[in-house]
Amino acid sequence: MQFLSIANVVLAIALYGVTVAHEHDHHEDQVPLDYVRYPVEPLYRGASGEVTADAIFSGITTFARLPWVQCLSKDRNEAFDIAFLGAPFDTGTSYRPGARFGPAGIRAGSRRLTLYGGYNVPLEFNPFRSGLKIVDCGDIPVTPYDNKVAIQQIEDGHKALLHREPYSSLGNDSVTGQALTPLSIDGKHHPRIITLGGDHTIVLPLLRSIYSAYGPISVIHFDSHLDTWKPSVFGGAPSDVAAINHGTYFYWASQEGLINNGSSIASHGAIRTTLSGLEDYENDDDAGFQRIEAREIDTIGTEGIIKKIRDVVGDSPVYLSIDIDSIDPAFAPATGTPETGGWSTREIRTILRGLDGLRIVSADIVEVAPAYDTNAELTTMAAADVLFEVLTVMTKTPLGK
Repeated sequence: MQFLSIANVVLAIALYGVTVAHEHDHHEDQVPLDYVRYPVEPLYRGASGEVTADAIFSGITTFARLPWVQCLSKDRNEAFDIAFLGAPFDTGTSYRPGARFGPAGIRAGSRRLTLYGGYNVPLEFNPFRSGLKIVDCGDIPVTPYDNKVAIQQIEDGHKALLHREPYSSLGNDSVTGQALTPLSIDGKHHPRIITLGGDHTIVLPLLRSIYSAYGPISVIHFDSHLDTWKPSVFGGAPSDVAAINHGTYFYWASQEGLINNGSSIASHGAIRTTLSGLEDYENDDDAGFQRIEAREIDTIGTEGIIKKIRDVVGDSPVYLSIDIDSIDPAFAPATGTPETGGWSTREIRTILRGLDGLRIVSADIVEVAPAYDTNAELTTMAAADVLFEVLTVMTKTPLGK
């Protein structure tokens, strides 16, 4: 009996302490353990302020541990500045499928990006502390049964986010102090979207969405393949649906006038594909692209590659599309159509940092197929690191003039 009495007293004291503590808590400080404030901060810190490892590998996996916002459903009115958005589509592939799992794999590969705070040393900037609201919007619901419907779903999902009012204002020019004006043709300031593919077919609906805000856009395209093949050459076009695939989407984008192939011409990088014949290059020229062969890095180096890209696109607003197969399969084996002789992860990250100052309106990374990856997740980590460079360049340069 005496033992029970002591136990009851201890329990009563404990409950009283919890009640008093609750009365003194501020409601706004009571947040779930997996909540991340703006700007992004580690979820758990020790008494001395150190970041603990379980802040990185625990909880729901979003890109770089960013806040998850259900942008296409219950949070459709929430504003943001930059959103990561998955497009799990891979029924336009010609060789190895599996890129529908790319968004999930890339998110897994990105978990450690903010382990040490996220400061980008070469670019001398921390994108997660830029003051911009950066979120992970999850994935666009995409049907695996009908490519025509899926392509429309991707366009509609991307467009819904692109035309949302941004969280932050455009701001002023850092030199003149004058208010910046939007680059878009509709005169509005738009948020930016980084899409996680999915096979490269998704870029056609993405460019259709971009066109609705910016008109014809200059494109920087990193890939081992041209992707401007005529449907009669790539796939044979047995139907209108089959004519749109991951080797023909730029052909259609050019035909539809989505690409600015006038004063600012789109640029391929890391090309090293075989061809059906030299007429493939003629068709690529007609589509408005200039090519940088992967092997050119041996003679002109990364600085030469960067110069060629910047000379082509100038100061025009650009859309950036990155196929993971632009990286050599020694560094990124998990892709649908791997080609040897590509760039290393260090080389492509250096080249992407060389785009600093360009006004990138949106971007994507595609063709990550985690089923073919190593146990060490080399490809998904490479994809995440590539996007870290892209995100840093984006956050440093506003979309204004």
